[in-house]
Amino acid sequence: MSDNQNLLAEQRRALILDEVRRRGGVRVNELTRKLNVSDMTVRRDLDALARQGVIEKVHGGAVPVAEASTYEPGFEAKSTLELTAKEDIARAAAAMAVPGSAIALAGGTTAFALAQQLVDVPDLTVVTNSVRVADVFYTAQRTAASTGSGPRPGAATVVLTGGVRTPSDTLVGPVADAAIRFLHFDVLFLGVHGISVEAGLSTPNLAEAETNRQFVRSARRVVVVADHTKWGTVGLSSFASLDQVHAMVTDSGMPAEARAVIREHLPELLVAGEPAEDVRGGADS
Repeated sequence: MSDNQNLLAEQRRALILDEVRRRGGVRVNELTRKLNVSDMTVRRDLDALARQGVIEKVHGGAVPVAEASTYEPGFEAKSTLELTAKEDIARAAAAMAVPGSAIALAGGTTAFALAQQLVDVPDLTVVTNSVRVADVFYTAQRTAASTGSGPRPGAATVVLTGGVRTPSDTLVGPVADAAIRFLHFDVLFLGVHGISVEAGLSTPNLAEAETNRQFVRSARRVVVVADHTKWGTVGLSSFASLDQVHAMVTDSGMPAEARAVIREHLPELLVAGEPAEDVRGGADS
């Protein structure tokens, strides 16, 4: 890749931001090798991220800022991050969807991965504010119809809320809020921008925060699906406390100390590929 032509600037900057947050700081020469781009390209990316207030430039590199994040990468940029972790989380979370139940899928790339695992769960009613998630189910139905076999038995009924489209291809705002307000879900699967003890669940998008609040209020059970990089990240607006979360599904990259904190605050922690941990008795209590 010459000057990383296969990555859009937005995608590349999302990768840089993830690396800065994950490692607590990076050097320019490390990024040039990792991304196979020029020194000048990396410095331009760091300048752009610094202007957005999500990193602080230091001599020879960058470190994360302490303030709440207001940077919201687009769907394509986020879809390149932690791919294996998201797929593992999706497979584990899919087992929580009971055939015939009403579920909600909020926006995000982890929810998108989960949707691909749910297309074969029979007789689901799926409410989502994600254009990408809805398209997963619509595509599955069109593919079945194109074979000449007619509607796929047990195909999900999909309800897509209206609203204003965000960079993450999620529909938010008053129209989405009104659509969700009077619905009731057995389970809400919720991806997050950030999760921490102090801030709970958070997002950099104020309108998305209010729409997520409506999702949480309408759900009997709230399941957070989030990879390890989301722990400790704080977005501009909180929309739920950890006390409102019933379970979290994450990946094996979650550090032991973070797992210990999560166990103290959530009834159930599921690490993809590892035995379930029901620390307060969970759903059977």
